[in-house]
Amino acid sequence: MAKKEDRVIIHLACSECRERTYTTTKNRRNDADRLQLNKYCPRCRVHRAHREVR
Repeated sequence: MAKKEDRVIIHLACSECRERTYTTTKNRRNDADRLQLNKYCPRCRVHRAHREVR
């Protein structure tokens, strides 16, 4: 039986306009909560918090 992978691909969405502009990977075992990073949103043209969406 295959081992469950620890690293998964996630999508990051802007907290204001909700556009999904970034993808990244995270370790499910170390970071169980939703990831939040400060990234540039090309739609809003400003740096905003981007949260992980499921």
